[in-house]
Amino acid sequence: MLIKEIVDIVKADVLTSFHDENTDLKYGFASDLMSDVLAYARSDALLITGLNNPQVIRTAEMLDISVVLFVRGKRPGKEIIELAKENKLTILASDYTMFKACGLLVLNGMEGLDIDG
Repeated sequence: MLIKEIVDIVKADVLTSFHDENTDLKYGFASDLMSDVLAYARSDALLITGLNNPQVIRTAEMLDISVVLFVRGKRPGKEIIELAKENKLTILASDYTMFKACGLLVLNGMEGLDIDG
């Protein structure tokens, strides 16, 4: 799913833009626990979270995740935005709950990661 499609589906604001126009994200992974993200997420996934602190950006950086979607109306502060810019991460923000954002993305073709192996 192209990033512009994600933006349209979840009515997201683009807070930083470092993606290629043709960046295609097949998978989504939603969590507020960065330990779960480290254990199960992959670089080809969209990270969906309501956790609003620099740990999110550091975790995305460690896994080479290029796009983070903040949900529940969370808007990262200046420190987080600057850290995202330094790491060339695309940051999106939506007012939808995590549940609704995930549901809409799945209905439009995004897959979840299979964490069972």
